[in-house]
Amino acid sequence: MSGAPLATGGVDRGPLLLCKAGGVSEPGGIELSATLRRIERAAGALATASVARMDETLPWFRALPADQRSWVMLVAQAGARSLVQWLRDGGGTADSTQEVSDEVFATAPLALARSISLQQTVALIKVTIDVVEEQVGTLAAEGEEQQLREAVLRFSREIAFAAARVYARAAESRGSWDARLQALLVDALLRGDSPDVLASRGAALGWSDAPPVAVAVGRSPGGEVAAVLHTVHRLARRVGVEVIGGVHGDRLVIVLGGAADPMAATGKLLPAFGEGPVVVGPAVPSLDEATDSARAALAGYRAAPAWPTAPRPVPAGDLLPERALAGDAEARRRLRHDVYATLARAGGELLETLDAFFAAGGTLESAARALFVHPNTVRYRLRRIADVTGLSPLIPRDAFALQVALTVGRLDPVVPVVTPPPITPPNRQISTKR
Repeated sequence: MSGAPLATGGVDRGPLLLCKAGGVSEPGGIELSATLRRIERAAGALATASVARMDETLPWFRALPADQRSWVMLVAQAGARSLVQWLRDGGGTADSTQEVSDEVFATAPLALARSISLQQTVALIKVTIDVVEEQVGTLAAEGEEQQLREAVLRFSREIAFAAARVYARAAESRGSWDARLQALLVDALLRGDSPDVLASRGAALGWSDAPPVAVAVGRSPGGEVAAVLHTVHRLARRVGVEVIGGVHGDRLVIVLGGAADPMAATGKLLPAFGEGPVVVGPAVPSLDEATDSARAALAGYRAAPAWPTAPRPVPAGDLLPERALAGDAEARRRLRHDVYATLARAGGELLETLDAFFAAGGTLESAARALFVHPNTVRYRLRRIADVTGLSPLIPRDAFALQVALTVGRLDPVVPVVTPPPITPPNRQISTKR
C-alpha cells in the first residue's frame, strides 16, 4: 500500500487538535474541515476510479455480473462518505476509539456477501485505499496532506474490521439457517418422508448426493447444537466426505455421502459422538433412499445395549438378533427370509442338523450320535449352513443369530408361493365332443 507510514513519535500532535474554523476543538477532535468538503465533492469520482482500478487489477472482479459491480460502486461511494463522517466524529486521531459504522456495507444486499468472499472484500478495500492515497495531494487542503494520509491509514484498518463484522454476522446467520435445514432434513428421514421431500431439502443445503449414502446414529455429546454440528463438519472435511447432521433429543444423527466405506468414515467421526454405541445403517445409492438406512440405524441403536461388547461403530445388520427381540419387524423379516427360509430351501437336513447341534451344546460328536451320522457329516453340513447363510454355527455370535432366526422363522412361517396352473390358449383347447 502506498502512502507515508504512520507517525509513531517525535511529532507534535497538538496542532492537530485545533479547529481553524472556530477556535479549539473538543479534546480528541481533528481539524480537516476544508479537506472534508473536498472529499465529499470527490466521492463519486473516487468510487469510479476505485472500480476502474479493481477492473484492471482483479481478474475475478471483471467476471462479476453487472448488478454486483454496481453494488461495489455504491459501497465505495458510501465508504467515502463514511470517511468524512468518521473524521468529523474524531476518528482521525491516534488515540481515538471511534469505530466505522457497519452501515457502510448496508447499501449492498446481503446476497453480495455470498458472492464475494471476505478475502476478496479485503482486496477491494486495499484497492480503494490505494486510490484514495494517490489522490491525497488533490483532496487535502494545503498543509493537511500528512494528516489526511495518516487518517486514511487508520480508516482502512477500521473499515476492514467493519467488513469482518459484517461477514461474521452473515456466517452466523447462514450457519443458523443451515442448522435448521439440517434438522428438518434429519427429521424427515426419521419420519420416513417421501423421496421428493428429502431431495428438495438436500438441494437447499447444497447436497451433491454423492453415492453411497448411509446414516449413523449415536449419543450426542451434549452442549450447544451448533458446537456439536461444527465438530461433525470439521471432522468430515478432514475425512473428505459430505455430511448432514442433526441432534434429536440425546441422539446425534449423521448422514454421510460419498464415503466408499461408510463404516471406516464413521469411525473417523467418532469424536463427534458421545459415549455409547454408534450404529451405521446400510449404504443406499442416494439421499432419497436413505430412509431405509436411517430406520435400520435407529432400530440398531435402540437394540445395541443388548450387545455390550459390540464394536464401535457397529453395522445395523450385525444387530439383527437384538433388533428382532426388540420388536423390529424388518429385522424379523430378514432373519426369516434370509436365514430360515434359505436353510429350508437348501434341504431339511440342514435345519435338523442345526437343531441337533444346538441341543448338544455345540458338540459335534453328541450331535452326530443324535442324528446317527458320522461327525464329519455334521461338519460338512455346518459348513454348508455357513455357506448359504453367511453365519457359522461354530462362532458364538453367529450361533446366537442362527438360534434367533430359527425361532423367528418358526413363529412367523414363510407363506409358500402358490404357482397358478398354466392356462391353455383358447386356440389350442382340445374339444371333448365326439
